[in-house]
Amino acid sequence: MTKNDPDSVRDAWERNAQWWSEYFGEGNDFHLQLVAPPVEQLLDVKSGEHVLDIACGNGAFSRRLAGLGASVTAFDFSSAFIACAKERSADYAGRIAYHVLDASDDAQLASLGHHAFDAAVANMALMDMADIEPLARALPTLLKPNGRFVFSIMHPCFNNNAVRLSIEDEQDGPGFRSVPSVRITKYLTAFSSKGIGIVGQPAPQTYFHRSLHELLGPFLEQGLALTGLEERAFEDAASARGPLSWDHFQEIPPVLVVRLSMIS
Repeated sequence: MTKNDPDSVRDAWERNAQWWSEYFGEGNDFHLQLVAPPVEQLLDVKSGEHVLDIACGNGAFSRRLAGLGASVTAFDFSSAFIACAKERSADYAGRIAYHVLDASDDAQLASLGHHAFDAAVANMALMDMADIEPLARALPTLLKPNGRFVFSIMHPCFNNNAVRLSIEDEQDGPGFRSVPSVRITKYLTAFSSKGIGIVGQPAPQTYFHRSLHELLGPFLEQGLALTGLEERAFEDAASARGPLSWDHFQEIPPVLVVRLSMIS
C-alpha cells in the first residue's frame, strides 16, 4: 500500500464535508438502495441496543439507527463532518453522541469504552482508511460478547480505481442489445489512488484498495467470524445518471456488505 500523509487524507474530507453533507442529505440513491437496506438487514438492530457508528460523516446513518430505537455513539476524524452531523441531529438529543476521533488511532479507539457496544457499523468508509488494523484490534474490546460488526464498502472485485466500465452492442437476432461489463486491471496488489465519490466535490479523496483477503484478514485474525454477506446492484436503469452509471450494471454489484461477529 502506498504511504500517504494522514493529514492530507483528512484535509480532503475537511474540505469536502459541508459540500457532501448538503448534497448527500439523508442519503442519495446509491446509499438508499444499495447500502442502507442490506446494512440494516445484517445489523438487525434491536431497540435499546448501543451501536457504534464508525466514520459517520454527516450522521445520516446514525439518525437511521436512532430512529430504530438504538442509542448511538458516532465518530469521524473530520471535525467539519461532525459539525454537520450535530447540526442535522438537533432532534436526536440524548440519543446520538458525536465525537471527533481517528479510527486508525489505538488510544482514541480505546477511549470509547470496554465491551460498551452491542454492534458497530462502518458505512462506505474502510476504503477511505489508510490503516484498518487498529480498528480490527479494537473491535474485540469495544464489542460486547456476541457483538457484531457490519461494514459496507465499494466492492473490491468490481468497483475500484483500476476497473473500467463499458457498454457494448452485440447482435441479438435481427437487432442489437447493450451488454455492460467491467474490465479489471488490478486486484491482488493493494494500492491507493485519488478519486471522487460525487461529481462536483471540492477535492478528490484518497481511496485505499484491498483485496478480499487483505480486507477481511485483520478482522478474522482478531477472532471475528464471517456471519453474513450481501452484494447489491441497481435493479433497473430507468433513472440512470449517465451512459456508464452503475444503474446499467444490474448483474455486477458495486457494493459489498459484510457482517463479522464475535463468537464466544
